Amino acid sequence: MRSLDISISSTSRRRAVAAAVLASAALLAGLAGPVAAQTTDPAVQRAAVAQKQPLLDTLKEFVSIETGSRDMEGITQATELLAAKLRALGGSVEFIEPQEATTYRMADTPEKVGRMVRATFRGTGTKKILLIAHMDTVYLKGMLARQPFRIDGNKAYGLGISDDKQGVAMVVHVVALLKSLNFSEYGTLTVLVNSDEEISSPGARAQITQAGAEHDAVLSFEASRANDDKLSLATSGIASVELKVEGRASHAGSAPERGVNALYELSHQILQMRDLSQPQVGLKLNWTISQAGTNRNVIPAHATAQADVRVLRVADYDAIEAAVRERAKKQLLPEAKVTVVFERRRPPLEATAASRKLAAHAQAIYAEVGRKLTVDDQPEGGGTDAAFAALKAKGPVIERFGLPGFGAHSADDEWVLVDAIEPRLYLAARVVMDVARGKGL
Repeated sequence: MRSLDISISSTSRRRAVAAAVLASAALLAGLAGPVAAQTTDPAVQRAAVAQKQPLLDTLKEFVSIETGSRDMEGITQATELLAAKLRALGGSVEFIEPQEATTYRMADTPEKVGRMVRATFRGTGTKKILLIAHMDTVYLKGMLARQPFRIDGNKAYGLGISDDKQGVAMVVHVVALLKSLNFSEYGTLTVLVNSDEEISSPGARAQITQAGAEHDAVLSFEASRANDDKLSLATSGIASVELKVEGRASHAGSAPERGVNALYELSHQILQMRDLSQPQVGLKLNWTISQAGTNRNVIPAHATAQADVRVLRVADYDAIEAAVRERAKKQLLPEAKVTVVFERRRPPLEATAASRKLAAHAQAIYAEVGRKLTVDDQPEGGGTDAAFAALKAKGPVIERFGLPGFGAHSADDEWVLVDAIEPRLYLAARVVMDVARGKGL
């Protein structure tokens, strides 16, 4: 193509270049300057402001219901409330009861696992977008009295408010915000909220994985860290190892030779597996619990130990499990029986090119309201249901669209930041809108 010859004075040229450089720098830094203000979507911003108080009201409602993972009464009450809210917004709502055939049973999986709520909103477009959160908490029934919902300054307090009642409220009010704008350019907007996340999602994991594979993008609404506006593209995978040793009891004083000391065999097993960690690739195996014996003067017939396992890649599970089982074959006492139980409690969420691309787009959106968004592609140690959604997903899966909060799994002070509600609603809603229009993918 032939260049156009445009006359411009050198002074004017320098001014134009300087202005362009300054504008670009301001945008990249996410500053709340004139550049960011010019690109803000005022309708979405007004809608986010309008949803702030309703979201706080919804938070109070959900926080005021105790929903421990094993509290079926509370789970039922909370799912009914959520279903009613989503129906009122025009969603096609159903309860999904976990099926025994697809429930991944672990040592601590209760006989009854809480149900899921799924709501589908049908639009005029083609893109399928999934919003996920969980309503269960780690708290025992009766603890609500010590940590009721309250607002003190810029913090809203309450039992389970950060993990993950705020996520449920955020999802509800992102949908409400879009409805207030009459926005329906997606093909389907699906909400999926489960109630067994805190026990490693034994009943919901299969449904979440299937839903992730069926959608073009997944937004998960776990909380961001307090005072740390971020999205996460990676989380750790979590597994556990349990060793069970069966020996033979005998009198420790008069006939120790007749026994098979389960404690000796267990100690041997732990020591020969102490070097299985590979820190260079983020693989960690650490023995944390052991128990053996019943009396000082009895050769122990039974012994158990448990290890915590963390991985950064799904593929690492196969290797570490194989290594544990192979080492366990090398026994100190051939008469002892050694059993290995390896539980894959939660896969890692791995950063992908698709997730990085959408996260970069989200950063530009957040800059529109003068906020800087951090994108973290390194795991922080915890696990997430987003990892189940990503197992078979082809599109982006991004975690921490929730509010910045603090005190998850704490009996004293769990809270979220009130002044983050409007910008976080703006961010999530704009991401949904842009994905629906094919942007950021």
